[in-house]
Amino acid sequence: MEGDQKSNEILDDRKSYAGIPEAEFVDDVDAYMAKGENGGNADKVLKKLDEQHCKYKFMEYNLLSKRKRLKSQIPDLKRSLSMIEKLRNETNEFETEFLLSDQVFAKAIVPPTDTVCLWLGANVMLEYSLNDAEALLTQNIAAATRTLEQVQHDLDFLRDQFTTTEVNMARVFNWDVKRRQAAKNNK
Repeated sequence: MEGDQKSNEILDDRKSYAGIPEAEFVDDVDAYMAKGENGGNADKVLKKLDEQHCKYKFMEYNLLSKRKRLKSQIPDLKRSLSMIEKLRNETNEFETEFLLSDQVFAKAIVPPTDTVCLWLGANVMLEYSLNDAEALLTQNIAAATRTLEQVQHDLDFLRDQFTTTEVNMARVFNWDVKRRQAAKNNK
C-alpha cells in the first residue's frame, strides 16, 4: 500500500515517470575519456552520445503524441460529462445533434432517460445509469489530467537530458580538437 502511495506522488525534478534514463554530466572530460570503456576514443564516445540523443528524440516523439492525445481526450470527456448533467436535468424531449464521424453530425430527439451509452474504446459501448456514467467520466477525467501532468513532467525532464547530452557532446568534441591540435603542434 505504501508503494502505491509513493507512485501517485509527484516525483522530484530529477526523476521520470516513464523511466527515462538520466544523462550523466561529464564534468572532467579528461577523466571521462581515460575510462577503460572509452579508451580516449572521441569518435566512439561521440557515437555513444549521439545514440543516446537519438533515443531521447524517440522518447520525446512518443511523449508529445501522448500529450496531444490526452489534450484532445480531456475536453471530449468533459463534454460527455456536461451532456449527462443535461440529461439528468431534462424532463421533456429535446432536440440535439451528435457526431457520427469527422464533421458529420446527425439530429436526434432525446426523450427523458436515466441511462446513457458510453464508448469505452476498441469498438465497445456499454450502457450505464446516469450516476454510474458520471462517476466513470469523472474518474477518467481525473486520470487523464494526472497522466497529462506526468507526461509534461517527463517532457521537462527529457529537455534537461537533451541539454546535458548536447553539452557533453560539445565538451568531448572540444577535448578531441584540443588533443589533435596539441599532437599536431608537438610534431
